[in-house]
This record gives sequence, C-alpha cells and structure tokens, in this order.
Amino acid sequence: MNETLPDVSISELVAHQHPIEWVGMEGIELPIVIAEGDYKKELHGQADLQVNLPAAHIKGIHMSRLYRLLETLSKGTALSPARINALLKSMIDTHQDCHTDSARLRLQFNLLVYRPALITENIGGWKSYPVSISAHMINQECRIHTTVGVEYSSTCPCSAALSRQLIEQGFLTEFSDNAQISPEKVALWLSDNATLATPHSQRSEAEVCVEAAENSADFSLLALINNVEKALQTPLQTAVKRADEQAFAALNGQNLMFVEDAVRRIRHALHGTFINPKAHVRHLESLHPHNAVAWSHPMEI
Repeated sequence: MNETLPDVSISELVAHQHPIEWVGMEGIELPIVIAEGDYKKELHGQADLQVNLPAAHIKGIHMSRLYRLLETLSKGTALSPARINALLKSMIDTHQDCHTDSARLRLQFNLLVYRPALITENIGGWKSYPVSISAHMINQECRIHTTVGVEYSSTCPCSAALSRQLIEQGFLTEFSDNAQISPEKVALWLSDNATLATPHSQRSEAEVCVEAAENSADFSLLALINNVEKALQTPLQTAVKRADEQAFAALNGQNLMFVEDAVRRIRHALHGTFINPKAHVRHLESLHPHNAVAWSHPMEI
C-alpha cells in the first residue's frame, strides 16, 4: 500500500503564472493572553495571517504551517511585540520554498476592563474596548500598529450656548420689573426653569492608532485607553446611581466639545508618549441623522 499522500500544490502545474501579493487565512479563532501590570486576562480573539507568493510558478503556500505557527500566540504566555515579530519571521522562514519574503498578521479582540462608579463606592462594571493589532514584516523590517476604540459622551458647545441664551432670556422676562431679587428666589426659579432648553449630547467614538516598539514588554493597551479617556473626561459609565449620574452630567457640562476639540485633545494627550499617534472621532449626532467626524491623521497604516 502506498502511504504517500498526494500534494497537488507540488504535482500540478500553474495554469496562469502570476505572483500573488498576499495569500493565507482570516477569521481564525484563538485565545489571547493580555498582561499589563496587575491586569492579566485570557481573551477571545480572531486572527488573519498571510504571506506573499512572489514565485509565479508555485501553485500554493503551506496553509497548515501558518495555522500551526499561530498556536505560538495562544500558549498561555502574554502577547507582546517581540512574540509577534518572531511569528512573522517564522512565517517567512517556513515558506522559503515558496520564495516568500513578506508576512502580515492582524489580531482582533475586546479588552475587558472593570471600571468603578464615579462617586458611589463599591459598585462598578465591565467595559469592552475593541482592539486591533496589525503587523507586517517586509524586507526584514517589522512594523506593528495598535488600534483601540474608546466610547465617550460629547455635548455640543453651540447647542449649550443657545440653551444658555434661552434661559437668560427667560430669567430677564420673569424678573424684568424686579430690581432686587433674593438668592432664594433665584435658586427657586432656576430649579423650575433651568431646563427651559438643554444642549444636545450624544454617544461618541474615538478610534486611536499608535505604533508599537519591537522591544516593548507589552502593548500598553490600558495606558493608551486611560490616556484617551483622561483627555476627553467623559468616558461612558458602567454602574451608576443618582450621584454618579449627576457627576457625569457635570463632566459633560465642563467638557463641551466639537469633534475638532475631541480629536485635538487626544492628539495632544498622546503626543510624546506614544509613537505616531493617530485619531479618528465620530459624534453620533442626536440633532442630525448624520455623524460629525474628524481625523488627526489618515488612519491608513
């Protein structure tokens, strides 16, 4: 009995001889361990990985080799730029018979982070931050980029100014004939009428991309997310009681922002701390059926 299994990638000729820029797999499920400081979790991820096939006469690459190499990222050891660099190098090394000299990888997962309430002690909840890590090795040079998504609230400065004007006009109309008004009467009027008009606010999204240094111990995902949320000041909340909702309303009132303000805040906060920071923000308008958007730099990498 012949125990040699056929391999048509070798035995069959290529009908149309053309080099292929990228070939491989996408949507591979795998566990990913993220460890940064006191944070360590195994998360569910998806991977896309490909190599180039510059030799026009070779029929196909070795998919199974790529798949098995990916296991090196899910062995329980924390993900790092160095491990991704090593994986890309191995992808190229195992495909020398295909004349491969380039490889790329994309990992996607959600980082789960526990966030306490703004005011109330001993309550909180989990927030999910989408993360994408893209890496490629071309001409023996490795480039790795990390993209995170952060949701926040934005209150329109223009709408706030228009609302304040209506409240001012209402106050002057009510007390136009009263030259002396007690603080108690002003407070009572405000209690009943401060919402004569309210500014519009909306859930908003920031997508931030930075470049990872090859020798970094980790991807500094938590530091990146925390820097973005600190710059914006109005991150979405998890568990809230009335005191927390009031505190959140105060943060929105103290941090009025257009998309231009938001993207500049992020850029300023990350400059000098992270490599080549880029930001894209979207305000999912409650006034319009369309979104307001801004980029600090093109998000192409």
